[in-house]
Amino acid sequence: MLVLGIESSCDETGVALVETQGAALPRLCAHALHSQITMHQAYGGVVPELASRDHIRRVLPLAQSVFDEAGKRLADVDVVAYTRGPGLAGALLVGAGVACALGAALGKPVLGVHHLEGHLLSPFLSADAPEFPFVALLVSGGHTQLMRVDGVGRYEMLGETIDDAAGEAFDKSAKLMGLPYPGGPWLAKLAEQGDPAAFKLPRPLLHSGDLDFSFAGLKTAVMTQARKLGDDLEGRKADLAAATQAAIVEVLLKKSMTALTQTGLKRLVVAGGVGANRDLRTQLDAACARRGVRVHYPELHLCTDNGAMIAMAAAMRLQAGMQQPTEVYAFDVKPRWPLDSLVRAPEDALA
Repeated sequence: MLVLGIESSCDETGVALVETQGAALPRLCAHALHSQITMHQAYGGVVPELASRDHIRRVLPLAQSVFDEAGKRLADVDVVAYTRGPGLAGALLVGAGVACALGAALGKPVLGVHHLEGHLLSPFLSADAPEFPFVALLVSGGHTQLMRVDGVGRYEMLGETIDDAAGEAFDKSAKLMGLPYPGGPWLAKLAEQGDPAAFKLPRPLLHSGDLDFSFAGLKTAVMTQARKLGDDLEGRKADLAAATQAAIVEVLLKKSMTALTQTGLKRLVVAGGVGANRDLRTQLDAACARRGVRVHYPELHLCTDNGAMIAMAAAMRLQAGMQQPTEVYAFDVKPRWPLDSLVRAPEDALA
């Protein structure tokens, strides 16, 4: 079975082909990705209308390049998968519209995929793919969650952010320091030159006794510290970046270790854009090694939004019998689609 995946939830256009053979893990045939970062930098953030228009320009040329790389034809596709949500409504509609149009033209079924489930299952694209069950730390721009994962569609929410996510804390703190968009990677790079102990910043909910997260207070503390520094901020920016990163990483690390202790599991999966952070990976690797826990990440180039994770999630759901594609080509999107809808009722998640 050949699955075509299309991702268009925000500011990356991704297209990929994944192939399944029997019960074996689906195989990535080819993928292509276009990032809109350069276009949005002038505005300091994503402009939804510009994002939607750029998806329209990019999706079909990207698809053609994927088919050329994989040596496949459009007629070879068995299922067309697309990101149904969450994300920007206009951007989601582009991917959904293209997918359903292709499905209708080919007479092939389509399948809407939850963007976060794509991230959650993206480590299965890695050469070091995990095995079920595991604890998952999902850390993307807008989401920070810990989950117990017993199989495809078999998820238990252990804890989640009650305000800003870790990715938002990185990006908003970077903006307060005057760093370019997108701020998270710039902050992480600058932090390499700073002293993480230079400033005493809060670790919200670190000792809360539960697995929930909160990073809004940290962002406020960074803003307060930046204002105190005033004209001295430029010379202390690396130290403030390092202290900010250290606070975020410590919370993510300690909560992940607590989740492993509470569940008794010996495998951790980290997914989402923040999962590419070098300091987070280094500290998780060390902590897990001390505990005899295996830790898995997506390949670095698959940490960002991409079509490969959408095609993979669709293929794995189909293999597991969790969902059936449809030949009804009327579509809608879910800009606000909580992942716990899959947790509560996986079989009805797309209803």
